[in-house]
Amino acid sequence: MLSKSQISFVNALQQKKQRKEQGLFIAEGVKSITEFLNSDYTVSSIYCTADYLERFSKLTQKVKIHEVTDAEIKKLSALTTPQHALALVEIPEKTAIVPESFKGKFSLVLDGIQDPGNMGTIIRTADWFGFEDIICSNDTVDVFNPKVVQATMGSLSRVRVTYLELQPFLAAVKLPVYGALLDGENIYTKNFKEEGLVILGNEGKGISTQIIAEVTESVTIPRFGKAESLNVAIAASIFCSEIRRKSFDIKR
Repeated sequence: MLSKSQISFVNALQQKKQRKEQGLFIAEGVKSITEFLNSDYTVSSIYCTADYLERFSKLTQKVKIHEVTDAEIKKLSALTTPQHALALVEIPEKTAIVPESFKGKFSLVLDGIQDPGNMGTIIRTADWFGFEDIICSNDTVDVFNPKVVQATMGSLSRVRVTYLELQPFLAAVKLPVYGALLDGENIYTKNFKEEGLVILGNEGKGISTQIIAEVTESVTIPRFGKAESLNVAIAASIFCSEIRRKSFDIKR
């Protein structure tokens, strides 16, 4: 049986300040937890119902596993429909960014993305298309927000997400910088090179003015209907897909 202090400790990790102080974040769901156990992340503890004790015990001998009831999982979870398992995972230490490490590949750059669902979907999309890195402005939603982690469906375990001041970084990385802008070249005719950074902006404001100044090539997804705007996570999917498709065509 969980104590009130254990429940309070886990609940507190819903807040960014507490995640930072404790160095932990929450991952919910058997699939997501399994992905983190099989990655470079360190899982601190697992809370699961009796049905999943054996499964997790086979996956790891190093992690403390707590058996809990469905009622207790509900007290720990922030989800409307809680799943049967929840884990506390260590936030990895920040590593220095080496500009040269971005050469020879494409990476996503997020400027002020605020919605956790969008953020999680972008990470999952990056994982699907083999984009290893996502660089975020410091005002982008916290990647360890439980809603973001949930939306990634485990992909966070494979995609490196880094927060920094974008302008100095973009100025230092000698790569093509593609900006998702309304007045750019048609993405379907765009000749993407073999490497570069793709910048996607805030859901309402787009890419900030100072970051637009670092864009070397503007690219747009043309509108054929009457919608006023395109969801940023969908835009990320289109960019990733087109870049991979054209790379595949070149290699054939």
